[in-house]
Amino acid sequence: MPNVSDAESAVRLQQFFGSIGDELALPGRRESFATYAMGILGDAERKSAEPIAARACADPEGVDAAHQRLLHFISNSKWSDENVRLLAAAHALDAMLAHSPVETWIIDDTGFLKQGKHSVGVQRQYTGSAGKITNCQIGVSLSIATAGDHVPIDFQLYLPRSWTDSEKLRQQAHIPKKSAFRTKPELALAMLKRAVKQRLPRGVVLADAAYGTSVAFRDGIRKLHLNYAVGVDPKTTVWCVEGKALSEESISLRDLAENIEADDGFRHSTWRQGTKEDLTARFATRRVVPAFDDPARPPHEREELWLLVEWRDGEPEPANYFLSSMALRTSRKKLIHTVMQRWRTERASKTSRANSDSITSRGAASQAGIITSRSYSAATRSSSPNVCGVFPPRRPGRIKTTRTPSRPERHFEDSFVTVRLAISRMLARWLPRCPVCHQRGHRVHSSTAPPRAVTQ
Repeated sequence: MPNVSDAESAVRLQQFFGSIGDELALPGRRESFATYAMGILGDAERKSAEPIAARACADPEGVDAAHQRLLHFISNSKWSDENVRLLAAAHALDAMLAHSPVETWIIDDTGFLKQGKHSVGVQRQYTGSAGKITNCQIGVSLSIATAGDHVPIDFQLYLPRSWTDSEKLRQQAHIPKKSAFRTKPELALAMLKRAVKQRLPRGVVLADAAYGTSVAFRDGIRKLHLNYAVGVDPKTTVWCVEGKALSEESISLRDLAENIEADDGFRHSTWRQGTKEDLTARFATRRVVPAFDDPARPPHEREELWLLVEWRDGEPEPANYFLSSMALRTSRKKLIHTVMQRWRTERASKTSRANSDSITSRGAASQAGIITSRSYSAATRSSSPNVCGVFPPRRPGRIKTTRTPSRPERHFEDSFVTVRLAISRMLARWLPRCPVCHQRGHRVHSSTAPPRAVTQ
């Protein structure tokens, strides 16, 4: 958690929003960005453009115009969402790299559950977020992780064929003609290419079996001169490396794991120190060559890979199978540590779903552009003072309720509320009116320093 009462941190936060403001260039775009950002980061139940505009608009008759301005900013305004995401990534990485180097690039997808059928890309499809087939959108993300930090840097909405092949749905959602159907591995590979093009610090690419089972995805990663450690389907067949030769017949990973178990080849390892107890499992490693069908690449010309099998305690069969292109000299401990980094992205995805309920083609890009500020905290509108330092006006005749006394941690210099207030003050500078009291010419504090921390 950043200490925004520290002068250096306050300057960094100001520089972050300043760089985004320079990229957006026009005052109208900055205003729309601030409105959209505060809406996405806020605590409202609905976070699509219309309710965001309604909450930010003082005049009920002006809500429609505010809604149209926000839609124009998201859909048609000439600003580069890729550049905004790059600025956000660079800002976060500067702070992360000061403590430790980048270890992994993590590919993951997240499901956003929906009730209706009008959200872009929504249909009944499987999502790990719910663990079943349900009505949802799917977003593919790329995150960068060091030993102690983790930040999403890119995001792409998955459009099923039911959307890309329907001219009616494309017109309703204003989907560009150039947006053709692409599988989730293809979307992930495109994000990896952008990250390499942007010369971001490199790491081992991690992904689950939905991506790693694709030969084209694994080959695409190697063409980018990146290493990978990805999950694969247990039905995947391989040749085992025996000395300098390969086994005569290929074998499925499931059968190979059973043979290893019969030979007592699994060993216990602790892959993470938990808050209550250490997380352990049994692991086995082997050197293998994938046995996919490709006449142009005979077995002896294919790359040798690490096979890592995870067998959890008390389960009747292995839980996961991984293939990795990491170097031959990689230790078993290092291989396990790297592969099991994916749990951090899965945990972050749960937090992301809790903070955001809406995705649109351009809206997701805008959302990714403010991911650094969202990683600090979540902006909110409540009965607490607004960014001008005053309370929201009450409606005439409304019963005045007794405010619950503030908790002491609300004034800690590194609390979520303190950071939330600092971010809100920064964004409010781009708005013509206070986002809560809707008064023009509101005074935003010149400093992002929060109230003094309480002493105990």
